[in-house]
Amino acid sequence: MAGLTVESVRERYGAVCARAGEGVTVVAATKYVSVHDLAILADAGIEVVGENRAQDLLAKHAVYGDAFRWHFIGHLQSNKVKVVNGICELVHSLDSDSSARRLTVPALLEVNLSGEASKSGVEPDAVAGFLERYDGIRGLMTMPPLAEEPEASRVSFRRLAELAGVHGLPELSMGTSQDWEVAVEEGATLIRIGSTLVR
Repeated sequence: MAGLTVESVRERYGAVCARAGEGVTVVAATKYVSVHDLAILADAGIEVVGENRAQDLLAKHAVYGDAFRWHFIGHLQSNKVKVVNGICELVHSLDSDSSARRLTVPALLEVNLSGEASKSGVEPDAVAGFLERYDGIRGLMTMPPLAEEPEASRVSFRRLAELAGVHGLPELSMGTSQDWEVAVEEGATLIRIGSTLVR
């Protein structure tokens, strides 16, 4: 990424962490960060990275190993769970029984609050069943509908927080570069930040 420097990433990361507060984990979404450029994130002090694809996770972990704590934030196919089990401390995007049966690391259940067929996630009324069937689910994650204004995401974030509260789940992964501040106001404990850090 042209123009990406340790100083610029450190400054942006520090600003997000300060605004989000101590109770929020900032996960640097590295889908569009090359293996080479990941060194800049490490030197800038970023601690947690989130990968969307198992093959990229493998390639980047092979080079950087323990330089980061690794999260998986993309759609999790059951045939990729073994890769994730061996590398990640947390999966944000569990949404199927086939993956849940194979998963050995803690996970967040992805909930489709918008009802959009194009989005992954389980229906809100399916959350209780997953919690009954599987240990290791620490919380919930959602992706609200795309919107021009961050404020438009608030209703989804609030619904997710309410759903987590009903089920006694402590972790909430919600909010990306465009709407993370609203997500924090609604109780996010993890935010997934990409372009804000590496634009």
